[in-house]
Amino acid sequence: MSEKHLTKLGEYFASKAVNRSQIARRTGLSKQRLSELAINKKTKLQVEELYLIAMALEACPCELVEFLCGHLKDKVDTSLS
Repeated sequence: MSEKHLTKLGEYFASKAVNRSQIARRTGLSKQRLSELAINKKTKLQVEELYLIAMALEACPCELVEFLCGHLKDKVDTSLS
């Protein structure tokens, strides 16, 4: 699979050498759903899925959120506080 076509979650999976079959078994999410989340940028990740994936990877959910959404920091206007 070409990395230029991966979503941020797909990039995370690739960086951690994730076995999607194992994650599917641990989370109850289908392998097809995990593949969609990894390659289809129009597919929306639900917070419950994110949490299950993080727990299955024995990772902190905050780490996963930071990886997936860290680029949004620049969009927040902190001058209002």
